[in-house]
Amino acid sequence: MAQTTVVDTEILRSVASQLLTNGSITVNDKSVPVRRTGQQQLKTAAFSVAGHQYQAIEQNAEKPSRWGQLARAGHQVVQFKDAESNKFVAVVVDGKVTFYSGKERA
Repeated sequence: MAQTTVVDTEILRSVASQLLTNGSITVNDKSVPVRRTGQQQLKTAAFSVAGHQYQAIEQNAEKPSRWGQLARAGHQVVQFKDAESNKFVAVVVDGKVTFYSGKERA
């Protein structure tokens, strides 16, 4: 079974901060634009680490999840999705990185 690439926590912290404050993000000297999603107009950016694609997405404060509650309370919440599996792999809240379970499905 192929091992999933785990992106460095410092990169996630940096991307989360840049996503919420800049018009672009820079990862490993490569700059990519911050875009807005369709209806909710959430900030998002796609980036690559060691040839693996990820997407950073600003948390929707309208969601009833604990992450949505934190965003509503004024915390900076950014979700990270693995572009290949289309699954969320981590979240950064006010600079603190939390990785989701690494359980793989058959």
